[in-house]
Amino acid sequence: MGGTQSLTAERIDRAILLLRDEKVMLDKDIAALYGVATKVLVQAVKRNLERFPRDFMFQLTPEEVEVLRSQFVTSSWGGRRYPPYAFTEQGVAMLSSVLRSERAVRVNIEIMRAFVRLRQVMSTRADLIRRLDELEQRYDAQFKAVFDALRQLMAPAAAAPRRIGFKET
Repeated sequence: MGGTQSLTAERIDRAILLLRDEKVMLDKDIAALYGVATKVLVQAVKRNLERFPRDFMFQLTPEEVEVLRSQFVTSSWGGRRYPPYAFTEQGVAMLSSVLRSERAVRVNIEIMRAFVRLRQVMSTRADLIRRLDELEQRYDAQFKAVFDALRQLMAPAAAAPRRIGFKET
């Protein structure tokens, strides 16, 4: 991966949030990556709403917007009159059928790769925790301090998606 692609990958990784127990990207972040205005992206989606069921895309509640603002210490979002839309991995994939520019295709590929990287990191971490549990069961209390130290080292890192908002019930 070259320098520009690496910067784009890092930018995409930072834009993935955990919202309503889903890994999502906000419309403004996707639009910025595609090089289009957020309004243009949303209009394209609205013209093709049948392609974006609730598990592909949802609009944030006013409460979630307030939590986002407080998390990012942002007083305003450029005069937006409506809450942002959040796109799940499937929603981002569907965007490629709505926005067909060459740049949109390239960015979509990088976003899909970012979601895969995130899944791999989460999977590797879960596997390590499972293995640690197995080892802990086999050995007696004398190794408890070692296991506790390993668990602290395996605590979620900054690469994990940020949890924002409320859990949908």
